[in-house]
Amino acid sequence: MANSLKSARFLIESRLSDAARGDSKACFDLGIVYSSGAEGVDVDLVEAHKWFNIAAVSGSERAAECRAEISEDMTAREITDAQKAARAWLRGLEMRAA
Repeated sequence: MANSLKSARFLIESRLSDAARGDSKACFDLGIVYSSGAEGVDVDLVEAHKWFNIAAVSGSERAAECRAEISEDMTAREITDAQKAARAWLRGLEMRAA
């Protein structure tokens, strides 16, 4: 069990690192992990929506489809929170790039 947690933590950390460099595939992967509970991560639709949204902004049609799918299981408040989190992440990327 400890190894699977280490593996999940490594996956998330490596994908976050790639996402911080603007890798839209990493953002999509994070959306998949959080929407499905893969790698032992708790399902978190707000976090999943955030990552699918960021990937969709980068042009991923599949991410936009996934975002729409999970939105059906979310409240308006959760969607708003996810959108705010995505905007904050993207602002952070812009600041790091400047």
